[in-house]
Amino acid sequence: MILKRLLSALLIIFTFLLNAQIEEQQLDKLIEETLTTFEVPGISVGIFKDGDIVYSKGHGVRSLTNRKDMNDETLVGVASNSKGFTCFALAMMVDAGKLNWDDKVRQHIPEFQLHDAWVTEEFTVRDLVIHRSGLGLGAGDLMFFPEGSDFTVNDIIANVKYLEPESSFRSEFKYNNNMYIIAGEVLKRVSGLTWEDFIETKIMKPVGMTSSKASYNRVTDKSNIIDAHTMADGKLIQIPHDWSETANPAGGIMSNVPDMLRWSEFLMNDAVTKDGERLLSKKQFHELWQLQTPLSVSSNDSYDSNFKGYGLGWFVADVKGGHKQVYHTGGLLGTVTQFTMIPDLDLGIVVLTNQMNGSAFNTITNTIKDSYLGYENRNWLEKYGKRNADYITYNDSIKTAVFSKVEKAKTLKSLPKPEHIVGTYTDDWFGDVNISYDTKKGYLIKSKRSSRLFGELLPLNATTFVAKWNDRSYDADVYVKFTFNEKGEAISATMDYIAPITDFSFDFGDLELKKTN
Repeated sequence: MILKRLLSALLIIFTFLLNAQIEEQQLDKLIEETLTTFEVPGISVGIFKDGDIVYSKGHGVRSLTNRKDMNDETLVGVASNSKGFTCFALAMMVDAGKLNWDDKVRQHIPEFQLHDAWVTEEFTVRDLVIHRSGLGLGAGDLMFFPEGSDFTVNDIIANVKYLEPESSFRSEFKYNNNMYIIAGEVLKRVSGLTWEDFIETKIMKPVGMTSSKASYNRVTDKSNIIDAHTMADGKLIQIPHDWSETANPAGGIMSNVPDMLRWSEFLMNDAVTKDGERLLSKKQFHELWQLQTPLSVSSNDSYDSNFKGYGLGWFVADVKGGHKQVYHTGGLLGTVTQFTMIPDLDLGIVVLTNQMNGSAFNTITNTIKDSYLGYENRNWLEKYGKRNADYITYNDSIKTAVFSKVEKAKTLKSLPKPEHIVGTYTDDWFGDVNISYDTKKGYLIKSKRSSRLFGELLPLNATTFVAKWNDRSYDADVYVKFTFNEKGEAISATMDYIAPITDFSFDFGDLELKKTN
């Protein structure tokens, strides 16, 4: 009897620990300190727990220009958190009998073609959304990133065949946005609706996401929307919204904290709306959160995870004692977001920011999560703050050293002559890149199809130059390495990142530029 009472008492204590909410004042203080530590203008945070919204606030400002307060209703681009919507929509088409996850993509898009003929024929709809294509990280993203290119969905479908794989088919996890763009086209062809119309009418409306839109251009009332911000040459600046409409199925949704909390409530209620409408069968909903592509787990994982991987539009893992965590992050130029659910705790966490620093959302999400999982204070702010500062210092040191060499290269006599460099260089999937020379401005580099991608081309040595993009917010300067013929004339060029901080969607390393004029 005593043992039973003791066990009951321990169970009550354990349940209390798992349901202990971080105090509101503590969380307010943490978020304010996070804003300062990572130089983020504004952050909005929401927590859904046991059927209720227990926290929903904005902190800081939505824009450095207008200085208006960030609040929980402020719209933010959730970026790759849109991928969960894309897969949910495809699952609805499976329920409708119009699609199967293991349909070959060419059943729905006959013109679809990859570099390898066998892979082309075997590639399934499932393969489109679980990042196991064999292509490298972010392969082909320059077709839509940064915004301003003229590539259409049909262009992307036509051009992916030129992207050479990095690994064998289905052997490795390599995050890829273009496959999601093609998945959006599959949805369009089987449903008869555009991806945007489907997401808004078939998912957002019944779920009750009344403020959200499937793309930035569909937001007609921009009175409460963030401006994007980033660090450029050591200074925090505001930048224009940057996301191509072509890539909406990979990351186009605009939302806010209340709507994302409604999404979490709906998902953790087994895909049943508040009105009792089931939008997805139990079978298909179960499939979304099953591990499809495994990922390795660190031996010193912070949450004692035993497994981790990617499902259908979601990362999945176990955390502390076997709780299943379903989550995703998202990043645009100037914006990063994080969305986390632990369904058996009925816990949803949303963190939306207007500066592209993932350390900020990790600090907040981990602290909230820890309070419900029973971890003692692990001071994520201090850990991520130091790590972030060290990382920035490291990257800055690389860039400083490179541009110091560029300055010294001005006196070199072994540099190529302009007539040996200038001309048009063409990549099979990215198109033309023009290199010109001006007696006053020096060498200039400009993409023909991505209008915002232009800048200076600075000599480094006899074979290598540095592309310094005019838009300093990109933080994506690259080496341009030329190959010369026996006459000393450049015949081709490749590119490599200067610093690891460069966003992987600037996939310059995938370009194989051949001089064509």
